[in-house]
Amino acid sequence: MIWLSKWSWCFGCGEDNPIGLHLKFKESGELLCADFVPSKEHQGYDGIVHGGIVATLLDEAMGKVLSGKGVMALTATLSVKFKKPVRVGERLRVCSKLRKRTGRKVWLEACVKDSEGRTLAEGESLYIVVENVQ
Repeated sequence: MIWLSKWSWCFGCGEDNPIGLHLKFKESGELLCADFVPSKEHQGYDGIVHGGIVATLLDEAMGKVLSGKGVMALTATLSVKFKKPVRVGERLRVCSKLRKRTGRKVWLEACVKDSEGRTLAEGESLYIVVENVQ
């Protein structure tokens, strides 16, 4: 099943945003995953993807776990561990999953891997549920 965005201008997944990342998520077991190939417009240092874009990939993946189920929540905290450089032009896979939910608080985790399955970045977040969108 592909999770479709209810927010067509979302920078991460919106189909109508001309400068967005256009991520399309699919379930893969207990994970929600999307593939992405960064271009030179996404770089910081020459040939290396900007850390803010990597953080955006992680945040979008974690948020999509909730919004894909009709739960509107906002990022309260986001922690990113950059493990290896993320290269421009390299096929990436970003995957996320729910760790725990207590009331309105939801903890999630995500990772960005290269085409050989090496972890390039990891993220953890706390989201706060604000309303149901379905």
